[in-house]
Amino acid sequence: MDLSILIVNYNTCRLTLDCLQSVLDSDTTYHYEIIVVDNASSDNSVEVIAAEFPDVHLIANQENTGFAKANNQAMAVARGRYVLLLNSDTIVQRDTFQTMISYMDAHKELGAAGCKVILPDGSLDKACRRGFPTPSASFYYAFGFSKLFPNHPRFNQYQLGYMDPNETYPIDCLVGAFMMVRQETIRQLGGLDETFFMYGEDVDWCFRIKQAGWGIHYHPATYIVHYKGASSRRKPLKIIYEFHRAMWVFHRKHYKAQYSWLTNAAVFSGIALRFTLTLVQNKLVPRRGTGSNTPIPASNKQAESNLEVRQ
Repeated sequence: MDLSILIVNYNTCRLTLDCLQSVLDSDTTYHYEIIVVDNASSDNSVEVIAAEFPDVHLIANQENTGFAKANNQAMAVARGRYVLLLNSDTIVQRDTFQTMISYMDAHKELGAAGCKVILPDGSLDKACRRGFPTPSASFYYAFGFSKLFPNHPRFNQYQLGYMDPNETYPIDCLVGAFMMVRQETIRQLGGLDETFFMYGEDVDWCFRIKQAGWGIHYHPATYIVHYKGASSRRKPLKIIYEFHRAMWVFHRKHYKAQYSWLTNAAVFSGIALRFTLTLVQNKLVPRRGTGSNTPIPASNKQAESNLEVRQ
């Protein structure tokens, strides 16, 4: 088995069915398996997926275990030389698997690689190639300096806006929407950290992959389409909380010991301030169904209303 494709579903039956069909439409010489983990969906996802795709290995959880734990469940039974985290709200191209597996086979030093990820409007999903959220990178990103100076490396350490999205190069961090990881790497350092419920687990995994001496590449020779929310609406408190909690957990785990108490205090205070401002801004967003068609920010990943995908 060359590739194990892991998809977590939570009340996104139609999206997952479309994703699975795009996988089966792939043109590849490699052998793959598909493992879907359903996190206690209430939309009959388990029955429908099992009926329409009987060859898929389907794991039906009785409770919502979170994105990291669900993927770890799938990894425990995955047989592929490579494991792919694939969001249920994505569509892969016919050449995606052939291109990415061939690239990984040709670069034995890589622990993980990702392709280009685009949004339905054709723009780049900036999360698909990132730097690590160091205190300085996080500060410039959170407080808008990266938008003010989009082509300046110092102010774009996180989203790498100054780098050509059509070229291949080493990066720090991929996105969990499409992340191909070598099985040998997983055996060495383990799966996703389940402390992260629905945000930050991909960044943490990439950090540990690089700590273990493996490389990570962004390879835009192929792409996937990542569908996200189409209308602006208030985000549940759970989404806002988990997003900011992930920042706090990541800094505490990887950076706290490296920095002074003053820097750490500034980081944690910054997270608290951003959390507060986000809550206020969220209150000003029209409720769903009021007619607004503003796209949801990319930072929401898959987790739209009811945390419908990442959980």
